[in-house]
Amino acid sequence: MKNVTLGTTGITVPQNAFGALPIQRVSAEAAIKLLRRAYEGGMRYFDTARAYSDSEEKIGLAFAGMRDKVYIATKTMAKTPAAFNEDLATSLKNLQTDYIDVYQFHCAESCYRPDDGTGLYEAMEAAKKAGKIRHIGITAHKIGIAMEAAKSGLYETVQFPFSYLSGDKEEKLVRTCYENKVGFVCMKGLAGGLITNSRAAMAFTAEFPGALPIWGIQKEEELTEWLSYMEATPTMTAEIKNFIEGERRELSGNFCRGCGYCMPCPAGITINQCARMSLMLRRAPSKFWLSEYWQKEMKKIEGCLHCNKCMSHCPYELNTPELLAKNYEDYQKVLAGEVAV
Repeated sequence: MKNVTLGTTGITVPQNAFGALPIQRVSAEAAIKLLRRAYEGGMRYFDTARAYSDSEEKIGLAFAGMRDKVYIATKTMAKTPAAFNEDLATSLKNLQTDYIDVYQFHCAESCYRPDDGTGLYEAMEAAKKAGKIRHIGITAHKIGIAMEAAKSGLYETVQFPFSYLSGDKEEKLVRTCYENKVGFVCMKGLAGGLITNSRAAMAFTAEFPGALPIWGIQKEEELTEWLSYMEATPTMTAEIKNFIEGERRELSGNFCRGCGYCMPCPAGITINQCARMSLMLRRAPSKFWLSEYWQKEMKKIEGCLHCNKCMSHCPYELNTPELLAKNYEDYQKVLAGEVAV
């Protein structure tokens, strides 16, 4: 496993990092066990967020007394300096630390700058000057915002969805970050669960020397898989390349990544699963998705209000109501036995 240095931050870690969003779904005991095992296996970069319920607290418990041995990144969705400072204070308390290695604007709606009227970038600068954070980062789901941040000279890291399903624009973003000495952190390296071949995912990311993937980890077996690549890192072979090309053909075009930023739905639809049900039926055990529970969830699509709130919140600018309708149609055909999965 090669090391990656995040731009000018001086943070040098194995190209294999821990995304801590999923640990909010497990007990504190299970999360602490996972986090410590990840450290013992060689992972050194751990990414969380104020928005991930108790994820920060679990990281704080796991690494109490060994703060200097890991790098911790977290995020704020604050829209005012007062809320920013409140989030930062909460994160420091939860993480049981007096500094955060990389503090990021979370799912930024714009590339915040000095004198833009929000006061948010100035709050970041003040926090860095006070020693509460060490490096300023930003995460985005819209390529234009991420590219602007990469070129701005204001951010030390940019975090953006990146996987082997990404296209030319995303690859250009990675190169732009590298050329501008901005650290690039890859989120959604498994495309929200659509990618199930971890070897191909790792081999693809390893092709980009400045990219640091944060894999969302919730289970022991998932961690075991990622840690196994510390010693035997997959490389891009002809076989893996052909596999990826096939995946790209199957998943080309518009599809829901499952990020959930469209939620909640006024009609109660679980949009981030229902809008990609056709793909999940083909790529995951179909018995689970055909259960009585998911049949009821899919039926809620009939009650879509067509308010288009989901469309206005979708960072990928998808026609979500249209996707829901198409997935519901496909789902009914599967239930009726008209289409095999």
